[in-house]
Amino acid sequence: MARTHMKDVRARVAVGAAAAAVAATIWGVTTVVDPGHDTRHQNVSRQSDDPAKGGDTADPAAPGNPVGKVPDGIAHASESGGDAVNITIDDGPDPTWTPKVLAVLKKYDVKATFCMIGPQAKDHPDLVKKVVADGHRLCDHTMDHNTAMDHKPFAYQQQQILDAKKMIEEAAGGGAKVQYYRAPGGAFTPESRALAAANGMRPLGWNIDSKDFSKPGAAAIVNTVKSELGNGPTVLFHDGGGNRAQTVDALDQVLAWLKDQGRPTGFPVVTGPSA
Repeated sequence: MARTHMKDVRARVAVGAAAAAVAATIWGVTTVVDPGHDTRHQNVSRQSDDPAKGGDTADPAAPGNPVGKVPDGIAHASESGGDAVNITIDDGPDPTWTPKVLAVLKKYDVKATFCMIGPQAKDHPDLVKKVVADGHRLCDHTMDHNTAMDHKPFAYQQQQILDAKKMIEEAAGGGAKVQYYRAPGGAFTPESRALAAANGMRPLGWNIDSKDFSKPGAAAIVNTVKSELGNGPTVLFHDGGGNRAQTVDALDQVLAWLKDQGRPTGFPVVTGPSA
């Protein structure tokens, strides 16, 4: 059965690779480098299956994506639909900053998606459990946060993704599941997207890079989020990778502003666009 399962994944990969080659020819690829960040953050068009549609092109009822199954298209939309905003937090958990981020989220009764590094989750299971207990969702952000994932063999991608998923779920305990996969720096491949979907994880992109990793100041982070919110609902913040004091401050201000604007928050779609 395992061989049949992987054969199906590889078949989907072959189709996806052909589509990706065509997309790259038509739309091109650009990369944004964050100063002070050891990763690259690629723009929305690199992440999307269709830049004009923000990445949610996979129909859950389409061939290869039966109803109820996880599509391999990159998710940007919100389950809450409309003008909802998805808060996503990368590179943790971190013993100093994750509790502070959780406190801000609790202050505004906002739920977020935490994209965790496998070894970090293993080292801090108490934090993973706290994230789950507070009603947030889990996302696989690989073992080593290698932003060259898209240039690595499939076997390497498989190890990075599945080992991290296992570590995160074991740290969470209680049957908690990882529901998303976010490639480091947005370095998705057709193979990694198909693998993630086959293992119940929706590939997760972002529409707004808050630029918090480069520590431009809380005001600059807030202004970036406000000015780019028209790009789509999913915002990228970090709770790992160094001093995240500016992130904590900026997140507080952003959530206060969203509340004043009457903007709801939600989780990224998993099985398909919301109705």
